[in-house]
Amino acid sequence: MDSHPLTTGARRGAAAPFAPVPPTGAADWNQVALEWQLTPRAAVWRAHSDAVYGALLDRWLPRDGLARILKTDLFDEAVSAGVYPCLAARAGAVIGVDLAHITARQAVRRHPDLNAAGADVRGLPFPDGAFDAVVSLSTLDHFPARADLESSLAELRRVLRAGGTLVLTLDNLSNPLIRLRNLLPFALVHRTGLVPYFVGESCTPRTAAALLGALGFRVDETTAVLHVPRVAAVPAAALVQRYGGPAGCARFLAHLLAWERLARWPLRTLTGHYVALRATKLV
Repeated sequence: MDSHPLTTGARRGAAAPFAPVPPTGAADWNQVALEWQLTPRAAVWRAHSDAVYGALLDRWLPRDGLARILKTDLFDEAVSAGVYPCLAARAGAVIGVDLAHITARQAVRRHPDLNAAGADVRGLPFPDGAFDAVVSLSTLDHFPARADLESSLAELRRVLRAGGTLVLTLDNLSNPLIRLRNLLPFALVHRTGLVPYFVGESCTPRTAAALLGALGFRVDETTAVLHVPRVAAVPAAALVQRYGGPAGCARFLAHLLAWERLARWPLRTLTGHYVALRATKLV
């Protein structure tokens, strides 16, 4: 990895160069990123998402021995604090890729120590075994075909070292609301404002674990996260953000986080928005 242009001479505080040609599909995601940056919104909801994912990573990522972590998209870091602080506390270098160059640049502006590049997860510009951990938070559930999801998982395995940790989340098709949303025409759900970007192929927890096993991963733990019903919580969060003030926002965030107690229940895979898996790459 040391000879790769993303890390040659890299230091904390220096952003890596961007790929010169946007990968296929980048134009659409650049537009999504631009709209979010020109019209800041959903700050309270994003804070909740960051807190849930931060807690998950705090439990699942090793606390030492991580030289490099790869994050497979940078949308969270572009529009909010994201999980970069959690990752940076665990590793000497955090490298993020994103299909949208606007998103990658905005993430670096927020987090100058982040190394970022424009890249497609189906063809990552890194050598084999380059990373000690890979964090992929709802990146691979935006492809129109299952083959794309599978090929991107294979790429994540390729760039992860033997014994390395993969933390993966995907839209949870065991949740009836998520399954219904994915069956509805995208134009319809997009008009509601709840789905500002394309949603694609995803998995049930059982299917996701089977895919990882077939690729040579050992699945160590499976759960579900983000249990508050999003169809109600997102517009409620927007109202609290507008009218609640700092104290109201803090109380509302505490209420949202209380829903995560459902992760301890036997029916957690029916209520969680995302299936989450921690896996280890076998030799």
